[in-house]
Amino acid sequence: MAATETATSGEDARRTLAEQRRALPDLPGVYLFRDRNGRVLYVGKAKSLRKRVASHFSKAQVPSSPGHAEMIASVEHVECVVVASEAEALLAEQSFIKQYRPRFNIRLRDDKSYPFIAISFDEDYPRVYFTRERHRPGRAYFGPYSNAKRVRATLEVLAKVFMFRSCTGPEPGRRSGSPCLDYYIKRCGAPCVDFVTREEYRRSIDGVVDFLSGRFSAIERDLEARMRAAAAAEEFEQATLERNRLRAVRSLLERRRVANESVGTFDAIAVALDGRDANAQVFQVRDGVLSDRHSFYLSNETERELAEVAEEFMLQYYGGHTSIPSLLVVQQELETRRALSEALTSRRGGPVEMRAAERGEKRRILELAQRNAMLALDQEKLRSERRRQGRVEALEGLQSALGLDAPPIRIECFDISNLGATHTVASMVVFEGGAPKKADYRRFKIRTVDGSADDYAAIGEVLARRFAQWERQSDVSPHDPAYDASFASLPNLVVIDGGRGQLAAGLQQLQGFRDRGVAVVSLAKRIEEVFQPGRRDPLLLDHSTPELQLLQRVRDEAHRFALAHHRARRDKAMTSSLLDELPGVGPARKRALLAHFGSPEGVVAASREELQAVPGLPAKVARELHGRLHRAG
Repeated sequence: MAATETATSGEDARRTLAEQRRALPDLPGVYLFRDRNGRVLYVGKAKSLRKRVASHFSKAQVPSSPGHAEMIASVEHVECVVVASEAEALLAEQSFIKQYRPRFNIRLRDDKSYPFIAISFDEDYPRVYFTRERHRPGRAYFGPYSNAKRVRATLEVLAKVFMFRSCTGPEPGRRSGSPCLDYYIKRCGAPCVDFVTREEYRRSIDGVVDFLSGRFSAIERDLEARMRAAAAAEEFEQATLERNRLRAVRSLLERRRVANESVGTFDAIAVALDGRDANAQVFQVRDGVLSDRHSFYLSNETERELAEVAEEFMLQYYGGHTSIPSLLVVQQELETRRALSEALTSRRGGPVEMRAAERGEKRRILELAQRNAMLALDQEKLRSERRRQGRVEALEGLQSALGLDAPPIRIECFDISNLGATHTVASMVVFEGGAPKKADYRRFKIRTVDGSADDYAAIGEVLARRFAQWERQSDVSPHDPAYDASFASLPNLVVIDGGRGQLAAGLQQLQGFRDRGVAVVSLAKRIEEVFQPGRRDPLLLDHSTPELQLLQRVRDEAHRFALAHHRARRDKAMTSSLLDELPGVGPARKRALLAHFGSPEGVVAASREELQAVPGLPAKVARELHGRLHRAG
């Protein structure tokens, strides 16, 4: 019966999807593929929505990449947004990708963690600092950069040349009222004690902007003019300082010079592909100087062609950039992408030319970028193979040490977190193939242990619930919304954070797992003792062995995950009050009441007239609130 219902449901979904595809217009726009849970799987753009979406499904009838076949099999709903042109479709596509982060689109790996250089123009004396965020208004962000070490080295040079403040906070200086060490070692002009005016300080910040924007020739000319002017005025100390700045800038630029100054300013972008992996290299050339080189690893789940990968990368990369050069030197496959050029022109506010260099310095630099992209993929493949081999060795070592029949491919670890007897919670983390599988992590709120810090009872409850969930999932179809893939999976090894007592508390609850060949151990933290059922003495593994290090990583991850859950519950409890339980009082009215009376106690003590006087609180709500509070005592 269940199989028949599932088949009927699948037929209905396919029929609905076919109707949606037929209803798509023959116009430019953006389309979104969604799965049965409404999650966005893929965002694409097209000159003709109907033809482009149809091409996805026609490809599914012939051999295609495994990623593409997996995506098409998961699609149950398609929707679209019509735009005026293909260039607009490109920009809209990137906006949706940024919003939904679809699994099957081209994505910068770890794109949330790329570093930027920020300048706080919302402050009277702007700071120049390293950051990994770029959302604050009133601040200029330069990046993303691919190497944090190189960013910090750049900031070091900038501090020597332009002498901006390193102190934090919106105002320069410290409480003592005297300059810090940076002033005495010529790293800051000391605006905190008015040794430089606001206008002079802003000129230094303008120099930082020029440097980060690649206007190196202008910086050299300005520093040389200031040096000569100081020497002519017989201000020899200032002239020496300007000379040292000029030397620092020239030294940096000479080390990075890759061509004559006449080659101009451009970005060379090259992409290399290897299955589901890709690498993009961006060589930023400013006045013949290689101002920076960025290397980005990309996820290409559907194994798309080079031109498509490069197009999506460039839109994502330049979407976070403060400036786009007027010339982009690209591979031959991208030269005909007129819509991409129009989209970047719109974003820059000026013309952007995309050219595939055929000769000269530009071609040499592009070929250098291509070689670096291929080399980066080879190195990443080597690193991945080493990591994989390390995980295999750890699993085989664990199999041998624990006497298992096979390597423990799926390891589940459980930990309890509490503070005294309050907010007791538990975590379940999962490692598959020796690596974390975060989608399968689960949290538990302890239900039966109330008013006492009983870790043994808590671990027994959690493990009993884990086994019960596994039994329950065996009757649920994978297509059912109630299906939980993590609870439905049978682990090879269960690790309990604790000693012999925690292991004893969990064994009885996991007897059903043990009957099916699941191994259960506990890991005590003090000297990393591994306790096993039926063994009196704990197993002591050498600390340098990969098997113990794997167990430690699993245990530490379970502890981190449980602690984060416990802190969140505790913080929520500390910020809750009587006002949360009152009808008609939401977050906005709660803030208004607390701002007016200062505390929940002040609200309780207020008269009806005082409550009616609260700004933004309707008189009827105030009367009901007063009656509810006093009726409750």
